[in-house]
Amino acid sequence: MKRVKDKNRIYAGLACVFAAFALVLAVGVGSVSTSPAGVISVILNQLFGRELPESVDASIVSIVWEIRMPRVFTAFFAGALLSVSGAIVQSLLQNPLASSYTLGVSSGASLGAGIIIALEIQSTFLSFLLLPVTGFVFGLGTVLLVIFFSSRLDGNLKSHTIILFGMITSLFTNACLTLVSAIKSKHMQRLILWQMGSFAGRRWTHVGILATICVIGCIMAFMFHKQLDLMSFGDETAQGVGVDTKKGRIVLLILASILTGCAVCFTGVIGFIDLAAPHAVRRIFGPSHKYVIPMSGLLGGAFMILADFAARMVLSPQEIPVGAVTALLGAPFFLWIYFGSGKKYKRK
Repeated sequence: MKRVKDKNRIYAGLACVFAAFALVLAVGVGSVSTSPAGVISVILNQLFGRELPESVDASIVSIVWEIRMPRVFTAFFAGALLSVSGAIVQSLLQNPLASSYTLGVSSGASLGAGIIIALEIQSTFLSFLLLPVTGFVFGLGTVLLVIFFSSRLDGNLKSHTIILFGMITSLFTNACLTLVSAIKSKHMQRLILWQMGSFAGRRWTHVGILATICVIGCIMAFMFHKQLDLMSFGDETAQGVGVDTKKGRIVLLILASILTGCAVCFTGVIGFIDLAAPHAVRRIFGPSHKYVIPMSGLLGGAFMILADFAARMVLSPQEIPVGAVTALLGAPFFLWIYFGSGKKYKRK
């Protein structure tokens, strides 16, 4: 046991180094590049008022501090939210291919955003938060509907029932979104771009909101790590030691949906990170959610930073949607899980 803990601590340290490397790389490299020392100089200048060295041009400050850093940190926290949510749902549904998107969060949020975009609704009170808030409300509402109908059909809220209603609800909301897009075709390009995800134009306000939600959400998820360990082995095992599986599943599904909804409503729909990161973490750290929850957040955030970096740099100066990058990388990963680990899971 001590050997496993020591090994996981080493891996956790390496994961922190990897995340730091991804952050420095994404902030420092672009159409105008600067060294890691230059990035640190800019941060110290903005936070503590330290003078910039002569080697750092003053124009770099606005590029690094006002454009790249908010974008990179938004990507990190969005990736962390999606990955932690994915880890929760995979354990609850006992399916390595499941994610909160399975519950209809993304389709519901897309429908909400589509209605706002298509009808050109504006709000003086909510301002730029109107689109994210609407997407979040629709995404969470979709999941609540899935839970409601699943509980009506199956009082024990079995995994296959939740997945079935999640798929049905996703198909229905996607059909509604297609109808909205067809009626308001002039907004179709904006709808498509929103659905593919992007971190362009994000500011420190977005970072602050996502960071707060991420910290609170991850702490809440970590508080359930023992319960998740038991529930991942099945309802019978969990109930045998006194766990209220139905109540726990509802609370954790809502929590996972909130985490995903908050990420989706600010960044658009970005898939596969919530599938790939938790699975990679379990391969490295084992099944204990004491490690799975925080490490999924850390590595998921780092993976999202690198995906966004690739979206900026591959066809520079043209930018591609980050959702396309994660899908291109995630599809082969999905097949690997299905033909490899997926078969192992089915045999258990």
